[in-house]
Amino acid sequence: MSVIDIAAANESLQGLSPLEIVRWAIEQAPGRTIVSSNFRPYEAVLLHLCTRVQPDIPVLWVDHGCNRPATYRHMANLTERLGLNIKAYVPRQTAAHREALEGPLPEPDDEAGLKRFSATFKLEPFKRGMQELAPTIWLTALRRVQNPNREGMELVSADETFRTIKVSPVLDLTDADMDAYLARYELPNEWDYWDPAKADEKRECGLHVDWGAQAVKSS
Repeated sequence: MSVIDIAAANESLQGLSPLEIVRWAIEQAPGRTIVSSNFRPYEAVLLHLCTRVQPDIPVLWVDHGCNRPATYRHMANLTERLGLNIKAYVPRQTAAHREALEGPLPEPDDEAGLKRFSATFKLEPFKRGMQELAPTIWLTALRRVQNPNREGMELVSADETFRTIKVSPVLDLTDADMDAYLARYELPNEWDYWDPAKADEKRECGLHVDWGAQAVKSS
């Protein structure tokens, strides 16, 4: 897609439902669309939307080895319930190996440590996944209300880091909208999720910001 195509897409998709946006995205690249997930709260909404349109859509999941038990159970539950086509990627170093050499996970005020962790345990395996799956379209669960960095994002954008088109069907949904969708389809949620690459919800793990792009290029 060119810049003009993306601008036209953003204009034409305004006012459409998340399901219509997912359907549009998958139609742009049959067999070359993926969805990524970390199984955080509300991820079940996008996964349900995607499998309604394409039941076997690849789900790129980076298992950094530091998820809480509830998150692993939630992933297993959704995988069975929705028949998810999980494409799991893991770091080249195990979480136990890292802890033995470097000690506990970085604290929230250790910005450099958090970025190092993310580069090794999230960005590098994600890069491998994107290289192997080579999607034309990448569906994400990004939402404007999640943090200030995402407020100005567009529904459709060119992702230069992974050389793909990023589409965020639930970008404009509120927590109340997501709760309503979960209730309508009797889908589970996961509130015990924690991302050690962020340490709090106002940070980015690197996938959608410039410093992460640099880390990916150097990995």
